[in-house]
Amino acid sequence: MDPLLDLTAERCPMTFVRVRLALDSLPAPATLHVRLRDPQAVGNVTRSATALGCTVSAAAPRDDGDAVLTIRKPISSRQTG
Repeated sequence: MDPLLDLTAERCPMTFVRVRLALDSLPAPATLHVRLRDPQAVGNVTRSATALGCTVSAAAPRDDGDAVLTIRKPISSRQTG
């Protein structure tokens, strides 16, 4: 099962910091699901993960207002430590 990172209590810029740490700890290729509440964080995490070479898709917003992003880390990624 792919990991789920619940960041509903976090705000930018910590949302992407936590996503980046989680992605760095996963072997490539990997999929990470990220649950966010802050609409600004959804956009920022999407843009930042895409810039790292990841593919990001978003599920429809949940009834509680949260969004879940699916981030796919490729075998060859531009991520550097």
